[in-house]
Amino acid sequence: MKTTRRSIAALAATLVLGVSLTACSDGTAEKSPASGTAESGATEKAGSGEIKKVGMTLQDVSNPFFAAMQNGMEEESKAKGFEINIQDGRQDVGTQSDQIDTFIQQGVDLILVTPVDTDGIGAAVGRAQAAGIPVVAVDAAAKGADAEVTTDNVMAGRLACEALVDKLGGKGNILIVDGTPQTAVQDRVKGCEEVLADNPEVKVLAKQSGTNDRASALQVTTDMLTANPDVNGIFAINDPSALGADLAVQQAGKNGIVIVGVDGSPEAVKALQDTASNFWATPAQDPAAMAVKGYEVGAAIVAGNPPADSQILIEPFTVDKDNVNEYAGW
Repeated sequence: MKTTRRSIAALAATLVLGVSLTACSDGTAEKSPASGTAESGATEKAGSGEIKKVGMTLQDVSNPFFAAMQNGMEEESKAKGFEINIQDGRQDVGTQSDQIDTFIQQGVDLILVTPVDTDGIGAAVGRAQAAGIPVVAVDAAAKGADAEVTTDNVMAGRLACEALVDKLGGKGNILIVDGTPQTAVQDRVKGCEEVLADNPEVKVLAKQSGTNDRASALQVTTDMLTANPDVNGIFAINDPSALGADLAVQQAGKNGIVIVGVDGSPEAVKALQDTASNFWATPAQDPAAMAVKGYEVGAAIVAGNPPADSQILIEPFTVDKDNVNEYAGW
């Protein structure tokens, strides 16, 4: 489908342009919590030049999205010749905070974080900056970070729910599988709710939060389906949650419910290609490229060249059962 190829080209162009030290968003996005850190301790180290050590704490490496980030950064470290220490935050903000403290003790030059909790990680970010170490948030905002590189998650939520509403013909009953308290999740729900506000014949019967994984989504979707048997569609905040919701639907014997997620993951591709799956669409991201972009922005900060806009957004594009075979994937 031509639309998909144009979207992929646009994504590639965005990533290339983003390498510029004056990279910025579209100018209409509000500043994230990453903004306003010019007086932080990180600026004391900015301008010191070469990066030799990078610390990175990922939200949950069992999620293929973050595993792809890990792989991308390991390849980048080999190509650029810096040492990288990548840790699994295991969906626990306390664990991530401890990992950032360890990075500080190790004297890393840059910290990258995909936060479990946007606000909860703020104190650890502040400690790193007080030690003169810049912090770049990737995938979701981290309170006080020097910069933030994410997908335009409001747009992702809009695209997912536009696909859902279109498939439902503009009316029906849906469930929302929400997630953890960080901006990527919250923005996707916001984007979806914007679409729903324009489609009053689509009713949200229930909304529950999982922990962004298949197992928790299976449980919360099962509970919602039990309480709300007349359901036509489901919006889930990411692909693992959507796949868990799909399993819940199948176990309940309710096949035919339209399910959408967000990510464009390899598992989602398989589901989209499976005629027995209820998975219908997923706005796609590029996790490895996003992580590398976060590193590039951080390297520029260390060299004394922070981006003109501390929030850098990458546009997603919709992959569905109709165009999945034209999607290159991660």
